[in-house]
Amino acid sequence: MTLALVCTSHSPLLEFNDPPPEVRTEVDRAFAQARKFIEDYDPDLVVSFAPDHYNGFFYKLMPSFCIGFEASGVGDFGSSAGRLDVPSALAEQMAQSVLDQGVDIAVSLAMEVDHGAVQPLEILLGGIATKPVIPIFVNSVAEPFAPMKRIRLLGEAVGTFLKNFDGNVLLLGSGGLSHDPPVPRLEAATGEQRTMLLGGRHPTAAARAVRQQRVIDTAKAFTRGEAGIMDLAPEWDRQLLDILASGELERLDAWTAKEMAATAGNSAHEVRTWVAAHNALKAAAGQYTVTSEYYRPIPEYIAGFAVTTAVPVHTTAGLT
Repeated sequence: MTLALVCTSHSPLLEFNDPPPEVRTEVDRAFAQARKFIEDYDPDLVVSFAPDHYNGFFYKLMPSFCIGFEASGVGDFGSSAGRLDVPSALAEQMAQSVLDQGVDIAVSLAMEVDHGAVQPLEILLGGIATKPVIPIFVNSVAEPFAPMKRIRLLGEAVGTFLKNFDGNVLLLGSGGLSHDPPVPRLEAATGEQRTMLLGGRHPTAAARAVRQQRVIDTAKAFTRGEAGIMDLAPEWDRQLLDILASGELERLDAWTAKEMAATAGNSAHEVRTWVAAHNALKAAAGQYTVTSEYYRPIPEYIAGFAVTTAVPVHTTAGLT
């Protein structure tokens, strides 16, 4: 068993609201570096920690965590629709191991994932079915949220299971960093929004288009400084990246959902996927080192945008 890690922000706005050319060049370069890192590593299995944005998981039954035994993309914001290549038997073994280690996790035989999970697979791996992938949903938008310690313990349980895997494993975390896009919140939802939050699976094309256009319009207004959403929080982003790089993940146990939202936006909770992925690496392989890091606050994407790669310190294959 060997492990490597890539964590990346995602944004539904990548193809809908371009930043200045020099910024887009930076982002493309960061993606290319991570893509080369993965190509050199050549994983046999990808374990993906990702959120959802009320496309696959709803308040009708909202788990904190869920492992997909089978999964498919919903195709929102132009992302790929269709089946992921999920090794079902291995996913079942992982779920049982995580439960045996005391972390309550849901399972799904028909998981549906949106751009939060699909976009990194497309950009970094060339498609949603190019490699076997076990998708792990981490609730990052629907209150109430699991404490950060539980996120860390989820990663630890997954990493402990992966110690016995015979092959190269890529841990993939998708989301964040600071951002506050117009995702409906239950406490302020209109009647129509509440119905969607409860169980808005498979909307009509027209309904999805309206929902997506609202995000695009908000991003354009945010770029002009006119949107009524929270500013990005570069200092908070930098603090998080530094803690993740240090490997001292227990420091994040004290972070509360309320404080995270107040400082970095209501969707900053997506960094939970990064915490789980990093602690999976730490649990399976021990101390690690960050081999590349890109970060920039990008208002056009409504995101503190980052792409990082990491390997265990004992890795000698020259992955950079």
